[in-house]
Order: sequence, then structure tokens, then C-alpha cells
Amino acid sequence: MITNAMDDRARTIADGLAAAEAGRQSLARSASQAAVAIDDARRRAAEIVSQAEKRGAQLIEEAKASARTEADRERATARAELEQEVSQAREQLRQQLGSLVVAGVESILRREVDARAHAEMIESIRQRL
Repeated sequence: MITNAMDDRARTIADGLAAAEAGRQSLARSASQAAVAIDDARRRAAEIVSQAEKRGAQLIEEAKASARTEADRERATARAELEQEVSQAREQLRQQLGSLVVAGVESILRREVDARAHAEMIESIRQRL
């Protein structure tokens, strides 16, 4: 009877040791799997960060290109407006000068009798200006 109890106790201890060993192996496998999962997560995180940095740089370049395009468009618009204003100012000056010349010529020529000849001369001067 004592030997049976000792055999039972030995089996219980052997079963416990086997279970402990299986637990250690399972823990080692789990630790290995966890390490692999952590490494994989780190690698994916690094890829995500790299992609985010690339996308950020791409967005910055797109924004710069868009800003350059907009600035060029605004510059061209401003240049066209300026050219139009200069052209209008020249035309106004030309008209004012023509009016002044005509007024001067009229005042000089008022003393002469032939109004038709004066009108032709004034028109000729106006068209040359």
C-alpha cells in the first residue's frame, strides 16, 4: 500500500514536472511568437512612418508647385493690367497733347480767314499725333 502511494505520488510529481516542462516550452514559443509579432509591428510602423513622410514631402511639393503656378498666374494678370493701364495712359496723353496742339494751332490761326484750310491742317496734325 505504501508503494502504491509512493508510485501515485511519483506519477503525480512526474506529471507535474511534464506539465511544467510543457508550460515552459509553451512560454518559450509564446515569447518567440511575441518577439516575431513585435518585430513585425515595428517593421510595419516604420513602413507607415516612411510612407507618411514620403506623402508629406509629396504634399509639400504639390503645394509649392500650386503656389508657384498661382503666383505666376497672378504675376501675368498684374502684368496685363499694368500694360493695359500704360496703354490707356498713353492714349489719354496722346489725346490731351492733340487737344493742346489743336488749341494752340487754333489760337495762332484764328487770325487767318480760311477756316476750311485750318480744319484740314488741324485734322492732319491730330492724325499724326
